[in-house]
Amino acid sequence: MKCPHCGYEDSKVTDSRNVDDNVRRRRECLGCGFRFTTYERIQTGNIVIIKKDRRREAFDREKLAAGIRKACEKRPLPTGTVDKLVDDIESELLRMGKVEIPSSAVGEIVMDRLKELDHIAYIRFASVYRDFADITSLKQEVDTLIASSELESQLPLIPSEELKSLSRKTRASPSKHRQA
Repeated sequence: MKCPHCGYEDSKVTDSRNVDDNVRRRRECLGCGFRFTTYERIQTGNIVIIKKDRRREAFDREKLAAGIRKACEKRPLPTGTVDKLVDDIESELLRMGKVEIPSSAVGEIVMDRLKELDHIAYIRFASVYRDFADITSLKQEVDTLIASSELESQLPLIPSEELKSLSRKTRASPSKHRQA
């Protein structure tokens, strides 16, 4: 394992732990003493995704992660959430036990997971995945989401303490402007 600091070719493992379906290893460079972490994932069988136009494409974990990251961009999600989500989706695809999986099945799994995680990310992903024809289709999806009882479990965009503080400031400031 090459040292990311000095490029030396050899390192020793100081700690090794199983984390989900991965192995986390703490390493120390034998050249400069720099410590770093590596993650090892078991290489899985080849999953082939059947696209809408019947083309077949090898499952690309990074492509899936990029799409989910784009949907979750600038959302108040804890660090590592997207990576964990991609791990879970990949594990679910492997548990299906199929070599070929339609892209629609992958899309639905992503949609279900994003709906549980963050409604804004879900709507962003859905707008691309479902290719809404017009604003009415998008509005129907948002209305369906609002009608569901899952809104309670969402992360707030603004923490409740900060929201209360903002509302107090807003109530206090109009009186100042009236006097001036």
